[in-house]
Amino acid sequence: MKKELNILFMVGMTFALVGAAVYITRWEYAPYMFIIGSVTAAIAQIFSQPHVEDITLKRLYRQQMFGALFLVLTGILMLYSHGNEWIVCLLIAAIIQLYTAFRIPQEEKKHQ
Repeated sequence: MKKELNILFMVGMTFALVGAAVYITRWEYAPYMFIIGSVTAAIAQIFSQPHVEDITLKRLYRQQMFGALFLVLTGILMLYSHGNEWIVCLLIAAIIQLYTAFRIPQEEKKHQ
């Protein structure tokens, strides 16, 4: 099950990356591609979270969910705002995702 969720996450993030890159060309379906990718990645992240008792790990997993929600919000901003506001939201999501990507394995290693 974990392998399938990893594949789902990678496919979703690939769609999101392509959608964000193609948005620059003003292709009308780029925001939809980004939203599909970010929702897919968010679903994979939500279902891959184990049940933990440690407060720090719970906080990090919660932050990871907020990062995934910011990715979905970025897609919505791509659709409805015609400026560059979506870039700020994408930056916030990327920082949160990057932080949790390094901290979660570090905390899991501590508790093993």
